[in-house]
Amino acid sequence: METELHMVLRSLRVWDPAVTELPPFDPATAPAEPLALFSAWFAEVVAAGQGEPHTMSLATVDEEGRPDVRIVMLHGAGPDGWTFATHATSRKGRQLAARPYAALTFYWPVRGRQVRLRGPVTAAASEEGQADLHARSTGALAAALTGRQSEVLGSVEELARASEAAWEHAQRDPGAPVPSWTLYRLRPDEVEFFQGDEHRRHVRLSYRREGGGWLKELLWP
Repeated sequence: METELHMVLRSLRVWDPAVTELPPFDPATAPAEPLALFSAWFAEVVAAGQGEPHTMSLATVDEEGRPDVRIVMLHGAGPDGWTFATHATSRKGRQLAARPYAALTFYWPVRGRQVRLRGPVTAAASEEGQADLHARSTGALAAALTGRQSEVLGSVEELARASEAAWEHAQRDPGAPVPSWTLYRLRPDEVEFFQGDEHRRHVRLSYRREGGGWLKELLWP
C-alpha cells in the first residue's frame, strides 16, 4: 500500500537543473594523488555556493562490528590525512579506540559530487588537539567544555544549565583545556571521486594506495 511518504519520495527530483550543474569530469586529467583533486573539488563547490561543504559522514564500528554513522566537520586535510575531532570518551571515540578504522563521505549536490574515503585512524598528540580546539569559536569551546557527549541526559533543563556554565567558562578562559577533546586523523587507503551525469553515466574514479604511490582505477557506476 502506497503511503504519503512513498508519494512524496517519488515526487522528488535528483539534481534539479535549476539548482545543480553537473560539470564534465575527465578522469584522464586527474592528478596522481587524491588530495590535489579533493582540494580542487572542495574549492569549486564552495564557489558554487554549496552549504556546509565541510560536513561529512563518519562511519565507525563498535567492538562487536556493528556499524555507526553520523555527520561531523572536516578540520583539515593534508598529506598525513583528513582530520576531525571529538571527545575520546564519546561513542565514536570509544569505537575508534576499539577499532581504529573508519570511512568518510562528502556529498555536494550543487555539483552532483561525492568523495568517499576509508582507512586507519590515529589520534593526534594532545597538544595538537587542544590547539585545534582553541583556534575555533567560543561556541565550539563551550560545547567541548559541556562534555558528557553520548551519555544519557536527564532533561533539557540539565543541558541548559551545563551549557550556560560552559559558555561562561569559555568566555572567561578562552584557553581552557578540555583533556578528552581529541583530534583524529584518517589516512586513507582508498579515495573515490564520484561525478554525477544527467544520463546516469556517472564517473567513478578510485585511488588505492599501492607501494609508495597511488593506483587510479575507473569503477562502473
